[in-house]
Amino acid sequence: MKILLKSAHIIDKESAFHNTIKDILIEDGVIRQIGEALGTIEADSVIENIFVSQGWTDSSVCFGEPGYEERETLANGMRTAERSGFTHVLVNPLTHPVVDSQSGVVYIKDKTRGFAATAHPIGALTVESKGDYLAELYDMQQGGAVAFGDYKKPIANSNLLKIALQYVQPFGGLVISFANDTKIMGKGVVHEYKESTRLGLKGIPPLAEELCVARDLAILEYTGGKLHIPTISTQQSVALIREAKKKGLDVSCSVALANLHLTDEVLEDFDTNYKVLPPLRDAATVAALRAALNEGVIDFVTSDHNPLDIELKFKEFDLAAFGTIGLENMWGILSKYVSVEKAVDLLTAARKRFAIETHPIKENGIADLTIFRTEGTHIFRKEDILSASKNSAFIGAEHQGSVVGVIANNKVITKENNA
Repeated sequence: MKILLKSAHIIDKESAFHNTIKDILIEDGVIRQIGEALGTIEADSVIENIFVSQGWTDSSVCFGEPGYEERETLANGMRTAERSGFTHVLVNPLTHPVVDSQSGVVYIKDKTRGFAATAHPIGALTVESKGDYLAELYDMQQGGAVAFGDYKKPIANSNLLKIALQYVQPFGGLVISFANDTKIMGKGVVHEYKESTRLGLKGIPPLAEELCVARDLAILEYTGGKLHIPTISTQQSVALIREAKKKGLDVSCSVALANLHLTDEVLEDFDTNYKVLPPLRDAATVAALRAALNEGVIDFVTSDHNPLDIELKFKEFDLAAFGTIGLENMWGILSKYVSVEKAVDLLTAARKRFAIETHPIKENGIADLTIFRTEGTHIFRKEDILSASKNSAFIGAEHQGSVVGVIANNKVITKENNA
């Protein structure tokens, strides 16, 4: 297959062609030529006047299968990721049974072969994600797991986290620790602030997150190893991680797109699509998170994509499940808050952190690319949702720019030709 990208604005700091406009000829999954006006070339697909970068990676997605196919199948989840600009997605063990063994990891990888995008399973840190005993971490790593964590479940046992960080060091494993003290959270459902009081909803104090971040960093300093703290949402969490990085600790963190874009003021109508964990915070906190992106304290942004069927969301606010989808909104929202180069940095940084091979844009290099545009705006509607579940906190949001598609694994997938 021959693909010609004409007048492509290349954004790739690892490439000699960074921030230049070139024609790119791709043949059989390999970049054959990069140059000025390559001329008339017979190609199976020609795409013009676009931006191109290394393929984007999302560090936290849920697809449901196996066990929760009514929420999302692996096949439709992968198609949604591709059309949202992602060539790599890290799949959480929010499944039934929980992915806590090598066979579970291999199942995810086998079921997702043949797509342009590549799925990278995250193995559960503990057996059945119950927090009692470590799962088969080394075996899962041998099967293809890129990290270990219990999705949205904190590690209550501090000694277990200590042992996990020590155990994975010989094989370079990465531990994921979701920061949320469930005792302090209690029955909270939203950010503890004036909005929670005004609406009569139980609040989740920022302290619930910050205590866990402080504890996890203290344990990391003691043990060494590699730690990732996903979806931080408070100013103090940012400050703690900033200091930890200054000390030289091997820690990374992410922020969820919803926490970066929305404030708790949207809860006015008790729309359960806005019920997420960590909860939407106040305006000052959201501004601080955006500043931390540009500062570099926050390493990458995740959609924290979590499809949930209507039975889990169409309930009273207190009883509804936490979670929103977000893969399709990543570029359109993120590009409103940071520069094009910074947005690409944030969307590609996870690959190195999770030891996934990178492919700079160069001649004779593997084509693993995201194609996008930066101009134009549109409103995201429920009818635009590709995911099987429609629990989106971004319905009605204005998007800046658009995703054209991806080229990876010798396939070209675009929204425009629905390939």
